[in-house]
Amino acid sequence: MDLGHLNPPQRQAVLHEGGPLVVFAGAGSGKTRVITHRIAHLVATRGVPPWRILAVTFTNKAAGEMRERLEHLVPGGARGLAVGTFHSICARLLRTHAEAAGVKKDFVIYDDQDQQAMLKRVLGDLNLDPKELPPKQIAGAINRAKQEMTSPEQMATGGDAWQELVQRIYVTYEERMAKSGALDFGDLIYRMVRALEKNDALREQLAGRFLHQHVDEFQDTNHAQLRLVRALSSVHPNLVVVGDDDQSIYRWRGADRRNILDFRRAYPSAQVVKLEQNYRSTQRILRVAHAVIEKNYDREPKQLWTDNPEGDKVFVLRCEDERDEARAVVRGVIELQRKGAPLSEVAVFYRTHAQSRVLEEALRQSNVPYRIVGGVRFYDRAEVKDLLAYLRIIQNPEDDVSLLRVVNVPARGIGKTSVTRLLDDAAREGQSVWEALGQVDRSDAHGAAATRKLAAFRELLDELRADARRLPLSDLGGAVLMRTGYLEMLKRDDSPEAEARRENLAELVGSIQQFTREHPDATLADFLEDVTLQSDVVEEAGRETVTLMTVHAAKGLEFDTVMVTGLEERMFPMRGTDPAEDPEELEEERRLAYVAFTRARRTLILSYAGVRNIYGQMRVGDPSRFLLDIPRADALWIGAEPRRAAPVRPRAYQPDPWDLPTEPVRPRKRSPADSNESYVDYSEGSDLGGGGFSPGMRVRHAKFGVGEVRRVESGMVPKAHVIFPGWGAKTLAVTYLEPV
Repeated sequence: MDLGHLNPPQRQAVLHEGGPLVVFAGAGSGKTRVITHRIAHLVATRGVPPWRILAVTFTNKAAGEMRERLEHLVPGGARGLAVGTFHSICARLLRTHAEAAGVKKDFVIYDDQDQQAMLKRVLGDLNLDPKELPPKQIAGAINRAKQEMTSPEQMATGGDAWQELVQRIYVTYEERMAKSGALDFGDLIYRMVRALEKNDALREQLAGRFLHQHVDEFQDTNHAQLRLVRALSSVHPNLVVVGDDDQSIYRWRGADRRNILDFRRAYPSAQVVKLEQNYRSTQRILRVAHAVIEKNYDREPKQLWTDNPEGDKVFVLRCEDERDEARAVVRGVIELQRKGAPLSEVAVFYRTHAQSRVLEEALRQSNVPYRIVGGVRFYDRAEVKDLLAYLRIIQNPEDDVSLLRVVNVPARGIGKTSVTRLLDDAAREGQSVWEALGQVDRSDAHGAAATRKLAAFRELLDELRADARRLPLSDLGGAVLMRTGYLEMLKRDDSPEAEARRENLAELVGSIQQFTREHPDATLADFLEDVTLQSDVVEEAGRETVTLMTVHAAKGLEFDTVMVTGLEERMFPMRGTDPAEDPEELEEERRLAYVAFTRARRTLILSYAGVRNIYGQMRVGDPSRFLLDIPRADALWIGAEPRRAAPVRPRAYQPDPWDLPTEPVRPRKRSPADSNESYVDYSEGSDLGGGGFSPGMRVRHAKFGVGEVRRVESGMVPKAHVIFPGWGAKTLAVTYLEPV
């Protein structure tokens, strides 16, 4: 087999004879080529039967790509190879060895929605209220336990009421799942690992089958996946793991980069190969990326280099505000297009989904086609459509489509049967649904409970319409979220998805405030008309588009030109800059920046805003410390180049973006001393103090247990920054805390 096109480290990894090997593969260094060529070499040159080779990937797409490449390298010779994701491989093994693993052979696999439906039934069995204990939140806690290989009996509660409740639900949930012959996604790995670790005969059989094991993206493995890999390599320790700790960006999802960093500790005889030659980017882009990532103290030393040209300097744009930034993005895209660059090779990155709104509006206004990867267009997101539906009902209660969209959002016990009967009432009387709601107490179609709930919903809508008459338009969005309980519903769901939804809603509320500043005499109808015009865009099939995405969604992709927006302190890096936060978070933010920068092949454009309106706040934008890390010789600053280091000190009170105010937001007058304070003061005239809490005090939270207060913030909603063992730093309204 010809390996002449491989560089020396790649060839070393491919020809590795046996035993454990860790391959640190930098961005764009050809790691997939190494894995596929190694497997092909084992089959074609060393005569290893394909069925004795295991290859684990993290996505079905990566598994399919690996099979396709192997078919090209060894036509027809890789059939029988066990290649797939952790979940798919475990599902296959559990089917084959169901009895030994203690599961039913014909088990069904529950997806996230199925799992939450089962938990809702369990909550009913235990006489617990799903509104107080959202099934999604409970599912998250159970899934985290399974990632840590923790059974219900092993779950440590430490006398914490929340943990005790989760444990109780976990026990019943497992009993219910067993009776139903069902496994959730977490079970696939959890059950397989338990079987391998408890059943020596099964472990020896399966580990004996796989003579060579290969695991891609090893920096993204969690504890359960690590134990699976160890079990399957226990007989033949010919284990090759490939990954890059500098690209570990899924800590919030349970990934532990220590798995790759500590590989040599677990396997002292392990050999190490570092793939540092980059085939993707220019030399300047690599120097800029390295200048950012080298500041992380806990990493495997490595530095990418390339034979590619030096390339253009990295552009750093200082924009006046987020709209000026969006216009700069559009100008850049149009200029690239004028020079013949295909739009499909241009990508715009942002740290959070909420940032896409202003960018989308600017692209639409200039008729530049775009697509969003890893998400949906801002005005198509469910939570955005929900709030807009409430606003449309306020403007026009005869809007049946909007009313039916939110009749049970948030959940208020109005089921499909009640809605069907309500529609029947309306059709029979020739009325709108709104009118039928107003006469529900006269209908014989509904039981007492349903009548009460429907009447309460009509009363809620009446109250919202009354709010609209007394409140300025700028405050109406926040008032709707508060009064309907929508915001509270998301606050109870402690998940990254819920956080993203809160960000999107805060951004929509902010857009209403911005609209009223620009159009002081505007009405709700004016705003809704503007939104409709913004969102009424039909994508032309087959048309080239600019790609918009978060940095998380960009991993594994590459483009000729990459624009990274929002590079300001507390925006990107978003976390880890506050002394009360986990310092690991800043290291992860650096890795995110490194991933973003190394997606670019030829051109890298970085931007920040002097002032940014986001989440309904106005922030003064200190340039991100990542910008200040860039070597002067490699950057072309357009606008003011900062002459100082990024501030690290604690900031003054900054309102939580999820606390959407129902009172008018009045930016206070700023003095020169405020030049580094990025916030709008919501608390003018209402300094409530710290609610009796002080640094060093021990407090209890219903979910997180006992923690220590590190800092207290006064304001409209006094907050405490608290460190909770096992949960890290949390910022909470003091009303949710009690002194211990």
